[in-house]
Amino acid sequence: SAAMVQEYQSPVRVYKHPFELIMAAYVRRFPRSHLIPVFVDSEVLKETQSQDGATLVTERRCVIDIEAPRLLKRIAGVDYLYFLQKNTLNRRERTLRIEVHNETFSNRVVVRECCNYTVHPENEDWTCFEQTASLDMKSFFGFESTAEKLAMKQYASSIKKGKEMIEYYLKELEEEGVTYIPRWTPPVDPGAARLQPPPCSAARAAPLSAAEAGQDGKEAAGPSEPAAGSPDDKLDADYIRRYLGDLTPLQESCLIRLRQWLQETHKGKIPKDQHVLRFLRARDFNLDKAREFLCQSLTWRKQHQVDFLLDTWQRPQLLQDHYTGGWHHHDRDGRPLYILRLGQMDTKGLVRASGEEGLLRQVLSINEEGLRQCEENTRVFGRPISCWTCLVDLEGLNMRHLWRPGVKALLRIIEVVEANYPETLGRLLILRAPRVFPVLWTLVSPLIDENTRKKFLVYAGNDYQGPGGLVDYIDKEIIPDFLGGDCMCDIPEGGLVPKSLYRTAEELESEENRLLTDSIYKSASIFKGAPYEMLIEINEASSVITWDFDVSKGDVIFHLYHSRRAPQPPKKDTLGAHGLASPGAANAQVIDRNWVLGQDYSMVEKALTCREGESVQGSHVTRWPGFYILQWRFHSSPACSASSLPGVDDVLASLQVSSHKCKMMYYTEVLASHDFRGSMTSLGSSHSGFSQLSAATTSSSQSHASSTVSR
Repeated sequence: SAAMVQEYQSPVRVYKHPFELIMAAYVRRFPRSHLIPVFVDSEVLKETQSQDGATLVTERRCVIDIEAPRLLKRIAGVDYLYFLQKNTLNRRERTLRIEVHNETFSNRVVVRECCNYTVHPENEDWTCFEQTASLDMKSFFGFESTAEKLAMKQYASSIKKGKEMIEYYLKELEEEGVTYIPRWTPPVDPGAARLQPPPCSAARAAPLSAAEAGQDGKEAAGPSEPAAGSPDDKLDADYIRRYLGDLTPLQESCLIRLRQWLQETHKGKIPKDQHVLRFLRARDFNLDKAREFLCQSLTWRKQHQVDFLLDTWQRPQLLQDHYTGGWHHHDRDGRPLYILRLGQMDTKGLVRASGEEGLLRQVLSINEEGLRQCEENTRVFGRPISCWTCLVDLEGLNMRHLWRPGVKALLRIIEVVEANYPETLGRLLILRAPRVFPVLWTLVSPLIDENTRKKFLVYAGNDYQGPGGLVDYIDKEIIPDFLGGDCMCDIPEGGLVPKSLYRTAEELESEENRLLTDSIYKSASIFKGAPYEMLIEINEASSVITWDFDVSKGDVIFHLYHSRRAPQPPKKDTLGAHGLASPGAANAQVIDRNWVLGQDYSMVEKALTCREGESVQGSHVTRWPGFYILQWRFHSSPACSASSLPGVDDVLASLQVSSHKCKMMYYTEVLASHDFRGSMTSLGSSHSGFSQLSAATTSSSQSHASSTVSR
């Protein structure tokens, strides 16, 4: 198999010492050094110097005792590996370029390494170091992947060792009293009598130690604070450690390469380093997977102008009053803390009044705020903080929260967040979990990334109080009042969203620049003589059909039927006897006109009459596989049928087709029995929860189903 060439790139390392001193420290590692026992020996093959002595080229052969399993050495038939190293020192430009490649096995493996020591672009008394490497594994006795891992390990350790050696020999030089080495000056031409004055800055002695250079790190904004923009916008090692955390050399390499790729190819705003790193972490630093993941998110951000969300979106009053969440100080690790009083939130009311779009925008704005808070806390606490902690209080959670469209909206929002804000949730504390919580959890958990799930902690009842509870994660001083703490927390109380604020399906569908392609609800019209019917095929018994509908105009009768055989699709004859389209042309009839109730199909739910303005939700556990038909029928008031003669009103009414039309918005879903994993029992046992919410509860025992009507 043709292996790809692996490439590595180190961050820039800055030594706060002049180039000449670093060079004096560097040459001390030759011909060998006790600091790197694997570097057995080296010999100079050739040394050439330019006429003026400005450039010196040294070629060496180095002997490496590679730390490899004995078996591999035996198969390869070698104890040592030979590398060729070519060093080009330019004293005038103050640069050293080191090029290394392998001599042993060069027909099977090509290892190349290139290191550069250069002067820091903003301070000529400092020196920068950078290293790149590439590995092209053609074949290695069938041990390609082992050899590749060894080479990667070698690369990582050589980066670490290189730094330790320079620091060790700098210290050794200092102990010998060498703290300053003058810069190279061109040899004096005997014809010119005047000596050249040394460059002015060379007169300053190099700082003796890092501490003198203001690197003791105690002063937060002193010279030790690494600036975000290092040479040519490259990442430097100190900046990474300070703002992004401790990364392995290979992780650093992935970050640098992904960032380079973005700078070269991405049009538009490039995300912050911390955010790029989140995508790498989410894909275990697999560069290609992380790049693809990040690109999808960047496209999404651009499409929906998420970069401008915080500055352009105004949080509607409805959400300010009824969305029971907010930022509240930080946890013990300095992570921003977000508190959500989910149990106090009227999820149904929020979905119906602000729509899924409005809710999604709200959640996105919270996540965007979270990204900003992380940056701010990183600055304030002097260490990298890249995620936040979320505390969810479930006190008050009831069946209203298991309302299917609400759960569906929640799941879709979770999906968007998982795809665009990976690795942002550091910890999720779930408090005061009630009995119905496992049901909700069963529905939500499959969508949540496994890494994220590990960060969930659930406390039932008052378990969160006392040691081992909340105080392990949050300082006692900031525990909010509603959890028994002393801290005032100005998160809205929530409460029911007034029905007058609910919006119709049409309003929700016609919303501008949508983030979601389809709406949860569908709208339907029901005509006199043309009911609205919907067919659901069930393959396994004891599946659960759930429905949820709101009648916005007229009165409706709702039926649920079952048939063992598939209804035939209706014929294309939509024209009535007079050649006029019948008012129900829009509604395809599922139930065959020739079918006989009780013979061809049976009624499995008692008829339910729903008045204008009512909301109905219910579910039915299917006893048999086959075809289920949900039917909504026009309900005419019985007053008309009292007299057998048609009155003037009736004649007028029949001319005005609109009065023969009902409107509703509905949502249905089928849950497979295994998805429910016994949660039906808890749904059944929560009827009391239902009846508190609704004015009337109807349930027919013979079908283990229930519908609730709320006015």
